[in-house]
Formats: sequence, C-alpha cells, structure tokens
Amino acid sequence: MERDSDFMLIDIRSEGEVARGVLPGAMHLPMHLIPMRLAELPRDKDLVLYCHSGARSYHACAFLKQQGFDNVFNLRGGILGWARSGYDVAAQLAG
Repeated sequence: MERDSDFMLIDIRSEGEVARGVLPGAMHLPMHLIPMRLAELPRDKDLVLYCHSGARSYHACAFLKQQGFDNVFNLRGGILGWARSGYDVAAQLAG
C-alpha cells in the first residue's frame, strides 16, 4: 500500500462508486475492509480518506483515531466536492 509521498490518498468507497471515477493517485481500500487491514496502513505518513460526500470518510477517520492513528484527515466534501471545485477526477485507479 505504500506510495512515494508524505501522504496517502485513500478511496474508501465501494467498487461500483470507484468505477465512476477516482482522485488521481488514490488507492482503493473499501471502508468495510479497514479494520482487517489496519496493519497495512503506514503510521509515518498522513492518511487522507475520501468517499462520495465526506460523511463515510469522516467516520472512517474517527475509527482510525480510536485505533491510535493520529495522522488521518477527512477530505471534506468527498470526491463530489473535489469535482465541484474544478479539480481532476481520473477514470481509474493509479497503478
């Protein structure tokens, strides 16, 4: 799951949502798999989570904070807010 920057952009949406477009450079980790894959998440990088509107990623960030992660951030507004602000949305996941 490692990426080559100081932060990791994580798309927590479902497969069907991801098929409609993603943020460039994001990795996909569906929300329901986060508890099972905690050990794979780096603690030395900032983790920026997003979903469609920011609501699910808000809760996922809260969960990660309860698990001892202090480097988690919610992309407020989600991919919807990102696109409405005029930023790029990629057709598919990187890598």
